Amino acid sequence: MEAILQIMVILFLARILSEVSERAGLPGIIGEMAAGFLFALVFKPDDIEIFTFMGELGAIFLLFTAGYREVHAKELKAASINALIPTFFQIIVAVTFGFMLGNMYGFSFVESLFMAVAFSPTSISVVVKTLIDTDYLSSKPGSLMLTSAIFDDIIGLFLLTVVISVATFQHLPSIIDMLWIVGNIIVFAIIMGILGWKIFPTLFDHVQKMHTKEALFSFVIIIALFSAYLSEVFGLHAVIGAFSGGILISDLPIAKIETVQKKVSGIAYGLFTPLFFAFIGLSVEIEVLYTAGTFAVLVIVLALTGKLIGGFMGTKLIGYSSKDSLIFGIGMMPRAEVGLVVIAIGKELGIISNEVFSAIVLMVIVSIIISPILLEMSIRYKEKGLKVPEQTIV
Repeated sequence: MEAILQIMVILFLARILSEVSERAGLPGIIGEMAAGFLFALVFKPDDIEIFTFMGELGAIFLLFTAGYREVHAKELKAASINALIPTFFQIIVAVTFGFMLGNMYGFSFVESLFMAVAFSPTSISVVVKTLIDTDYLSSKPGSLMLTSAIFDDIIGLFLLTVVISVATFQHLPSIIDMLWIVGNIIVFAIIMGILGWKIFPTLFDHVQKMHTKEALFSFVIIIALFSAYLSEVFGLHAVIGAFSGGILISDLPIAKIETVQKKVSGIAYGLFTPLFFAFIGLSVEIEVLYTAGTFAVLVIVLALTGKLIGGFMGTKLIGYSSKDSLIFGIGMMPRAEVGLVVIAIGKELGIISNEVFSAIVLMVIVSIIISPILLEMSIRYKEKGLKVPEQTIV
């Protein structure tokens, strides 16, 4: 099939199966991954170069849109102090479990690190949807969950940056290598900070005065691509820059006009993001899952319990009740967007095997299905305990 026909077919399948998934009460990304898997099963494409490129663009726009629409720098700063300890604990336990599992199966140091990083992010979209469905978004544990999930993605992307840099050396870097890695990150952060503080606001002031149609929309897209490219110049992955660029313009009123936001969401969620998740499904090898056996089960169990245990411990330390801590821990279990981006990059770089890739995709699917169910059960359990029994009238 020609490239245009392939994209058309897989996008059609992604939209149809995403709708089926959402009507079944599951996130649409499961249907989109299923579309890629089904496409590979039926058409067995020999050349997936076009999907690789579209998948890379999908990852860039997925992370850019997350920073642009879901993360607000000012709100994040205000809510950050309370979320730091729970976030630290649930990440450190999950990362430790991932690294230990890699060591247990004799993986290389770098592959074990990728396993650890893939265990760390929590899905913001799944958390938000579940909290809205359970009418728990404005609760104390709910707001903490949302803030912690955002921090998860930021920290997960930072860890990804470090791991990719380590991968370039193929061994634990020396002090000089580490200084070079940290130096690149710092210089990139300083440049992005200056751009966000002075350059971008001035740029959008001038763009607003342009007579060219869709100038604002075009420059938002240009910021996404420029930020992605700039991060690659400094040896970081494109998604790091895309996410950073999205955050930097998230508080610019001119850049966040509702009509522009809708257009950015349209191109991201209407085209590139479905193709990214379809590419993930297309890359899964069912034969590998059959042979993975115990390994795949351990990936699922350790990835989910790592978040649960770490989240429970962290919230208990800041004075939450056991029931609220349990709710928080379960709320941190679902994985999706950033975790899939991490393993897609690992596979692209040839660092993680097909076995690891497929097992983590399976873990993501399981986490998306069971986490909302467990969260709703834990909320009902808490509310049941809070009800005051009616006095019996004699």
